[in-house]
Amino acid sequence: MDGRRGLRILVVLPMYGGSLPIGRHCASALSGLGHLVETFEAPAFYGAFEALKTLRVTSDRLEYLENSYLQVISQAICAKVETFGPDLVLALAQAPLSRQALKRLRRDGVATAMWFVEDFRLFTYWEAFAPYYDVFAVIQKDPFFERLAAVGQQNVLYLPLAADPAVHRPLELTPVERRLYGARTSFMGAGYANRRVAFAQLLDFGLAIFGSDWDGDAVLGPRLRLDGRRVTTEESVKIFNAADVNLNLHSSVSTQSLVSGGDFVNPRTFELAMCGAFQLVDRRGLMDELFSEDELARFGSVEELKERLGHFLAHPEERAGYAARARARALGEHTYARRMERLLDFTAGRIAGWPAGAGGEGALAGLPEPLRGELSALLRELSLPADVSFDDLIVAVRSRQGLLTPLETSLLFLDEWKKQYVK
Repeated sequence: MDGRRGLRILVVLPMYGGSLPIGRHCASALSGLGHLVETFEAPAFYGAFEALKTLRVTSDRLEYLENSYLQVISQAICAKVETFGPDLVLALAQAPLSRQALKRLRRDGVATAMWFVEDFRLFTYWEAFAPYYDVFAVIQKDPFFERLAAVGQQNVLYLPLAADPAVHRPLELTPVERRLYGARTSFMGAGYANRRVAFAQLLDFGLAIFGSDWDGDAVLGPRLRLDGRRVTTEESVKIFNAADVNLNLHSSVSTQSLVSGGDFVNPRTFELAMCGAFQLVDRRGLMDELFSEDELARFGSVEELKERLGHFLAHPEERAGYAARARARALGEHTYARRMERLLDFTAGRIAGWPAGAGGEGALAGLPEPLRGELSALLRELSLPADVSFDDLIVAVRSRQGLLTPLETSLLFLDEWKKQYVK
């Protein structure tokens, strides 16, 4: 990354779904890179959004209410932008940002980026929103690039998924955790149609299934753990570490081809690798540039899956070799920090004059001498550099919890005074 100053970045999370934890990993990575990061916590609005479905109104009235509610959330994001003053608004797939809000942000000169971490063929809402983002990062290549160009989006970045080494890591599990999460063969994920049919053929391999949306499957029901509920990120890491073999079959709503041979690589691939856990993963069009054949063991059909599963269950030393090589590759190339560096570099190269100049003078400039003497300790407490801008210091102080100290009160008073009287 070049010598740009630390940026203010607002990460807009979706209300729910698979991109929600990805958004949190992005925020953590950006903070680790030295940027001042805040998240718009859209999940806090999800309960009320779901409550609309309980009103027993007509479908057209429900759709109107849902759209109106999403517009309110979009306005809340714009209000957050006005208060925080970010250099970049980074939205994850399914983030509740309306086209009207994106137009307003563009009018106000606020740079926006979307990381569309979904299959463009299955989730087609990108067509309506992509032209309104300044940068559109995706996990697929052509023909998606061509389709985006056709709707007017030229600033497209291929940005594959990643893992967070602070979260996805090898663990020493307790005996209780091994009983709860352990299995010879394990799968963690949702019960898509292709997985239901494929996994029904693996009952002789000590199969255990973790995750939701497996309801009504009489064959796989007895193999379902944790009552078939959605698992947390922390639980998933324990599941990965507790299995001899982790299955990784990309999802498909079709059962005509159980191994779809698609292009993008799912987050589970990177997370398993970062955990140092052995996985058997279906072959994907974009996988070869991310991992080599001796880092990830692969299969191209259910028959090959069964053959390779039997082999690797009997050869733990081979599993360990694959897992170690995959973890080394993931640590070196596939972290969220690397992805966020790439996104910021791309944004700087495509948006003229971005980022703008520093957000004001340094925090020490112009302060009365008594305050200057106390400020160094506060900067250390907030993990801010000595040359942090006054504006960024105020943002950090406002984000703290609890009672204000006399110094913090003085800084906020000074900020209000500057807004009123300093041109």
